[in-house]
Amino acid sequence: QVQLVESGGGAAQAGGSLRLSCAASERTSDHFAMGWFRQAPGKERDFVAVFLWSSGSTYYANAVKGRFTISGDNSKNTVYLQMNNLKPEDTAVYSCAAAVVVPGWAAAGPGDYDYWGQGTQVTVSS
Repeated sequence: QVQLVESGGGAAQAGGSLRLSCAASERTSDHFAMGWFRQAPGKERDFVAVFLWSSGSTYYANAVKGRFTISGDNSKNTVYLQMNNLKPEDTAVYSCAAAVVVPGWAAAGPGDYDYWGQGTQVTVSS
């Protein structure tokens, strides 16, 4: 069972920055993806970004493109989400997720992820 441990949430002012980290206990496949989803109160869980270990490819939700950057450290099985130019609408619980990528896998679909972290709160004030 892969365990995901998140860190780095907290509070920031609008326009500020935060960095989230997610460390995986192992990668169960060469085709492994790790990413982030977020859920604001009363809203559905939304895709934020994903990092594919096999290729280094990254994908982002339109709402964060150009402001957030996801990256991976192979030696630590850790992905980072650097969040810049934060906006109040970025306020949410951010959850790390991991998946074994198979044909038909959808990066933005929560149901396509096999493992989840406990979530970390990000609060952005105006």
